[in-house]
Amino acid sequence: MNAVGIDVSKGTSVVAILRPFGEIVRMPFSVPHTVDELDKLARLILSLDGETRVVMENTSHYHEPIADALCKAGIFVSLPNAKIMHRYGNDTIRYAKTDKLDALKIANYCIDKWIKLKRYQPEDECRKTLKIYNRQLAEYTKMKSMLKNNLISLLDQTFAGINNQFTSPAREDGHEKWIDFVARFWHADCVKTCSEATFTQRYQIWCRKHRYNFSALKAKNIFTLSKQIKPPLPKNEFTKILVQQAISQLNTLCETTAALKKEMNKLACTLPEYETVLLMHGVGKTLAPQLIAEIGDIRRFPKRTSLACFAGIEPPEKQSGSYCQRSRRISKQGSPHLRRVLFQIMRCVIQCKFEDEATYQFVNRKRAEGKPYKVYMIAGCNKFLRQYYAKVNACYAA
Repeated sequence: MNAVGIDVSKGTSVVAILRPFGEIVRMPFSVPHTVDELDKLARLILSLDGETRVVMENTSHYHEPIADALCKAGIFVSLPNAKIMHRYGNDTIRYAKTDKLDALKIANYCIDKWIKLKRYQPEDECRKTLKIYNRQLAEYTKMKSMLKNNLISLLDQTFAGINNQFTSPAREDGHEKWIDFVARFWHADCVKTCSEATFTQRYQIWCRKHRYNFSALKAKNIFTLSKQIKPPLPKNEFTKILVQQAISQLNTLCETTAALKKEMNKLACTLPEYETVLLMHGVGKTLAPQLIAEIGDIRRFPKRTSLACFAGIEPPEKQSGSYCQRSRRISKQGSPHLRRVLFQIMRCVIQCKFEDEATYQFVNRKRAEGKPYKVYMIAGCNKFLRQYYAKVNACYAA
């Protein structure tokens, strides 16, 4: 019985090998994440007498090179949650933390939890790539929101309120009408220095050129707005460069996010549950790939409550003696990315108002009972996940 504890870090890991009763087989040593060194480590582990199990923390993607290499060699590998490892063995007064001590701690955990250890199954390439795409999409979306707010703050000094004149959704290529409009009419003086008829004609030509719908009423409203405001910044070349650079950066990110969404749909289409998830209420071609990416393979969850725990939306029980807490907060000890997608789905369910849909009926009943916003949203997320678990499992069983 050999317990191998590996403290994973970027590019290099520290390995310790123990046996029961504190017998040290190998003192902690460093292993770079290179092909030759990982092969050498696999041969060392396979040469040990008796059954051997390897435990390492689930640390983002840093563990993947070493975990995949050991799995391909046929070695038992387990990846407990990093929070479990952090809480384990903290029974000392003097606190010390080094990579070598952490490797010994993980090896001791392996011995203590030998029977309960779950074998690590490498994720298939499609799901792994889809998750990476989704994480990148989340980062680009944050940046896009920042750049959009920056552009609006600049327009408040050149053409205040122009962004509120347009309600068109973003096109498939990511472009938004109001952003493309201010690239051409970046200052109120670009509109009000000409007559209303001239501006209407120019606006119509611009709409035809950029493939947007033309509305004479919209042109009239924009012209009226330009007459009513007095911009703090003057109409000159310096102001124009400032606004157009902000627009250029924003349009680049809009195109990038649109391309990512398209690629995510291509990847998600190859998975068996895609059509089933797409038919669920509140889920469209944008949210379906994100939901599949964050949940992963549904077959790794033994029961439906495991999926709620993975999302961190389950309220943990709190009871002692005759006391039992009735109102409990969610744990949030799960994926924040999945919770974000679930909240977006619930917003779509509420806005679309599918009267015959079970999730909407459930959420609407909670709202009618006077439940706070977060309470009925979390309740709806739980309801949705139960449906997701049942439908996708049925898809795999068919």
